[in-house]
Parts: sequence; structure tokens; C-alpha cells
Amino acid sequence: MTTILVTGGTGTLGRPVCDRLRADGHEVRVLSRHSPPYAVDLRRGGPLVDRAVRGADAIVHCTNILRGDEAAARQLIEAAHRTGGRPHLVYISIVGVDRVPLGYYRAKYAVERMVRQSGLGWTIVRTTRFHDLVLRLLEALARPPVMMLPKALRDQPLEVTEAAARLAELAAGGPAGRVADMGGPEILGFTDLAVAYLEAAGRTRRLVETPLPGRVYRDLRLGAHLAPESAVGRVTFAEFLARRFANPTAAGS
Repeated sequence: MTTILVTGGTGTLGRPVCDRLRADGHEVRVLSRHSPPYAVDLRRGGPLVDRAVRGADAIVHCTNILRGDEAAARQLIEAAHRTGGRPHLVYISIVGVDRVPLGYYRAKYAVERMVRQSGLGWTIVRTTRFHDLVLRLLEALARPPVMMLPKALRDQPLEVTEAAARLAELAAGGPAGRVADMGGPEILGFTDLAVAYLEAAGRTRRLVETPLPGRVYRDLRLGAHLAPESAVGRVTFAEFLARRFANPTAAGS
């Protein structure tokens, strides 16, 4: 039986990764700040990180920290070396981290470099943004009566369970380096995404497109965060919304 450690294993991505790995017959360890027996802040490290890593055949690094991604990755890699193992390190990154000068993207790209230079066997896969994240963004934009949308911006949302299945597959295999990106099945403008969300949620808002300043917006408008050649996802945003809003509890989460 393969033992696989999943960091961030209780999160939006980590939970379905763990479910898929268990369904495939693997022993799964979950490292998360609030999930015993490996409840620890990965950025700070400590004995529990070493205990979680020791004996693991693979590590799927799903932890998503807005501030501290690099510190968390460093603790994980150092723990792997301290415990004397050679686990296969699988890291999920974001399409465009090397092209969009957003602070969070730069941190993810720095972690990619750390993984490549870790001395461990490694695999990196980049994905476009998940449906859940696009939904949260639209919900935030819809709070005022007028929904201000970035002009000429597009996105390519991906179903999180599809990314989870890919990560589980990669973790069960050998180190593969940088593998092909994963993108959602369709590229949609933000106005189309907003209209789909409002219809599914039964809400009405006036939509106004507005240009934004800066290089980040320019690069996003040019599609630096998209992967049209890797549109391997199957679940559309409309299908995701239909499922989410058919369940009021899930829709309000």
C-alpha cells in the first residue's frame, strides 16, 4: 500500500484529492492546521511535520497560503531531507505564474523553483482557476447593486474534482517533472460568467464593464493566465452552477 501525504487536505482541493486517493486504495495522511493527528501550521514547521513526512512515498502539496507559500514549501522539503526519505513531491501551480506579475503568482512560481531544486523526485502541474474561486469572485462583485466587471477579461474555469483526479494519478506514479497544463473546457468573458451566475442564483444586477490600470490587468486581458491548448476539463461553468445552486447549503457555503 502506498502512503501519500496531502498538505491542505481539508481544503477545497485537498479534500477531493484525499477522497480520490483513498478510493484508489492508498493510505492517506492529512496535514492541515485543524486536522489531527497532523494539525500544524506548515509555515512554522515542527515535529509534527517530520512525523507526517516520515515514511511517505509521495507528498501532494495542496496547501494554499496567501502569505507564506514559500515558507511552507521550505519546511516541507527540509522535513523530507531530515527524515531521510525520498518522497515524490507533487505540486499544483497556476497557469500564468511565469507571465502575470501578480504577487501571489510570483510566490507560486518561486515555490515551483524550490520544488525543482529540492533534490527530491518531483512533478508540477499548472491549472487554470477553479469554478469555486470564480464563483467567490462573482459573489463579491455582486454585493453592490451595480456589478463592476473588468473589461475584456476572460477566464477558463476548471472543475476542482477533475484537478484532484489528476493529482491523485500523478502521485501514484513516478516523478514526471513539469507535466501538461490543465484548463477548463471553455474560455468565457467575465460578462458571460456574471450573467450565468446571476441567472443560476436568481439575482439581478446592472452590469458595467470598466478597464483597469496596470500591467497585471494588461497581461490578464491578453490571456496570459489561459491555456486554450490544454482545455481538457469537461465540466462547464454552467453545469457547475446548476449543481451548486440546486443545493442551497452548498450554494451558501
